[in-house]
Amino acid sequence: MILLNGSEASFLSWLTDFNPHIYFMDFKDNDAELFQGVTPDSENSTGTSNSSVKHDEFKNELTNSEKDISDNSFEASQQVNFSIPGDREKSSTDEATSQTDETEESLSPVVSRTASERKWRKLLRWFFFSPWYLFKGLWWLIQIFFRGLAWCFRGGLRLIGFQRIDRYILNKYLSTYFFLLVLIITIAIIFDFNENIDKITNGGAKWTEIIFDYYANFAPYFANMFSPLFVFIAVIFFTTNLANHSEIIAMKSTGMSFRRLLRPYMFGATFIAGITFALGAYVIPKGNVARVNFSNKYIKKQLVIDEADNVQMQVDTGVVAYISHFDNRTKSGSGFSLDKFSEKKLVSRLTAQTIQYDTLADHKYSWTLHGYMIRTLTGTKEKIKSGDKLDTTIVMEPKDFFFIRGQQETMTVPELDAFIERQRLRGAAGLSTFEVEYHKRFASPFAAFILTLIGASISVQKRKGGMGTSIGLGLALTFTYILLQTISSSFATNAGMVAWLAVWLPNILYTFIAFWFYRRTPQ
Repeated sequence: MILLNGSEASFLSWLTDFNPHIYFMDFKDNDAELFQGVTPDSENSTGTSNSSVKHDEFKNELTNSEKDISDNSFEASQQVNFSIPGDREKSSTDEATSQTDETEESLSPVVSRTASERKWRKLLRWFFFSPWYLFKGLWWLIQIFFRGLAWCFRGGLRLIGFQRIDRYILNKYLSTYFFLLVLIITIAIIFDFNENIDKITNGGAKWTEIIFDYYANFAPYFANMFSPLFVFIAVIFFTTNLANHSEIIAMKSTGMSFRRLLRPYMFGATFIAGITFALGAYVIPKGNVARVNFSNKYIKKQLVIDEADNVQMQVDTGVVAYISHFDNRTKSGSGFSLDKFSEKKLVSRLTAQTIQYDTLADHKYSWTLHGYMIRTLTGTKEKIKSGDKLDTTIVMEPKDFFFIRGQQETMTVPELDAFIERQRLRGAAGLSTFEVEYHKRFASPFAAFILTLIGASISVQKRKGGMGTSIGLGLALTFTYILLQTISSSFATNAGMVAWLAVWLPNILYTFIAFWFYRRTPQ
């Protein structure tokens, strides 16, 4: 703002006397601000601000045309503001007050809290309702879980005295094993689908059944079955790679013996054997129920057998049950008899026209007999009792009358043991298949130790032929082991060979082979 001297004030006074409707505007910041003009009727002849009169109507017109005035505003290097001192001070005071109010409003805690809450609501809505962020959050939780698991695993290894070189070898072992596992199972799924696609599609199977009932259980079943093969290939592959990079030579140069080198190998074999046994004994058989039913229905095209004729079995010591006809859909049968023998003599006979299995009972083996008659023989005397209905307990179930192909694969180890004992007590035939499956659950995990020792002994030395020689020899031994296992199991099933000997025979032979390779390896 520029102060006016006496001559300039006289000029302005003369100008307002000439035209009483002249208003003076402040051109600061190119904003047209209207101030009161000086009227000729002013009592003060000096033309000061006390004689100014405000004209509201003309002010409104100029306010509406603010944009035109701003566009044509005068711009100069030094802007001269012609304003009356009193009004200028008032305007400056209003601007300062407005800026202070805006500052206080921006710093208000209520406004700040509201903006913060709005920001958090927007963030939460973005996180919970965006599929990408849901996936990202789930992946973040999975990473945290596995990192925590890996941290606990490393801590446990340190507690048992594992050094960094042991953790390095163990990491190579397990990572190679799981990589081969995923790779080969993926290839197996592709070949199996390509082979059975016509049977599956023509049978009318749904995609949900194909994915979740069959292949979701197919993958873990075959991965567990061929786990010894994956162990052997993994050990040969990564050990040969270590030998080709002279890492084995560096380890031995520090005084590490071959026996000490086998320490992480055996720990890895123990870890894999434990997982294989747990899955094969308790987890995989539960999933095999859906897989076997799907395979029998769509691939093997086996009809579901719901009826059985002339069923006879020993349900207890000296107690023989017979059913002429049984319908599994209604859980009922006809022509039932139950004979009890003592010292090879008949002492009691129970007969009934129909028999019904009680599926709603609190315990198993609950049956209801209709039109029954009980004959009790005592020497030369006979006591007869009859009635319309009798609730009794007989140690048998409807599933005991039917055998499904692959049924042994759907039972856990305790269920297999109980089934074998029960069927052996009843004098049932064809138990060799179940006995072979029972012993395989224990023999297959033990093979991890044998094949790990053979694989490490073969590939620990650096060979001129490189990795191909070790892998070729390892594959030959692996397929020989699988072939021997299959042949011996067939002998147990079809030729009457003892089941446990047939299953453990490949492990016994390969144990001697493993110790032979171990003895000839430089220590």
